[in-house]
Amino acid sequence: MPPHAFLCGTTAAHLWQIPLPARLPAMIEVGVLRPRTAPVRPGLRGRQFTSSFVLVTDRRGIRVTDPASTWASLGGTLREEELIVAADHVLHIPRHPGGFGPVTESALADRERLERFAERRGRPGAPALRRALEYARTGAASPPETQIRLLIRDAGLPEPVLDHDVYDARGRFLGCSELAYPELRVAIEYESDGHLLRHQLERDIDKYQAYAEAGWLTVRLTSEHVYRSPHEAVRRIREACRRSRRVSDPSISAV
Repeated sequence: MPPHAFLCGTTAAHLWQIPLPARLPAMIEVGVLRPRTAPVRPGLRGRQFTSSFVLVTDRRGIRVTDPASTWASLGGTLREEELIVAADHVLHIPRHPGGFGPVTESALADRERLERFAERRGRPGAPALRRALEYARTGAASPPETQIRLLIRDAGLPEPVLDHDVYDARGRFLGCSELAYPELRVAIEYESDGHLLRHQLERDIDKYQAYAEAGWLTVRLTSEHVYRSPHEAVRRIREACRRSRRVSDPSISAV
């Protein structure tokens, strides 16, 4: 790669670990700033950028667009929902559940930075980028968590709290849930294959027992529910909210 070129688009997204849909073809994307000519060769997509559209940085010795301009450069490639998933990753603020330890990591970029790149005049996919930012949040740590939140949104249910620490009446930390309705004491958990490992399974058993004893209802979802049976995922969440409301006020029969 010549010194003036840089990795961009989906290739840069891979380097920043920004989630991408599996439907995209495998291709290396290399960018240059105008008026230079974009490279052309098999298996490579050359792209020209106006200097205000991207910021080039160094990642492990490789010239690459920074996280914010990388996300914005996907506006003409990803669907709106996919852009929300990607934005959630860039905006995610790591933290230690319960606040028991220091966090040295930070978000890849803040919302203001994403907005600046999304609003560049002539940006491909700019309307989709702006709409995606409206629904992007800082508390989602994985694509399935974002997908669950979007399912909840599309079902007309209130937006849940993300990355919520749960405590009992004595103030004892019980665990952290990906999504929750604290006022209803409803926790929504996404369980990947990692939850099948013995040590994690034992931790989950203790955690959900503690939740139940503290009066919390837990909705446990897998990829099957989220991606193949989304209506069932929504039904379970809605039913948990209804049950919680009935417990707190028996006169309430529906959400």
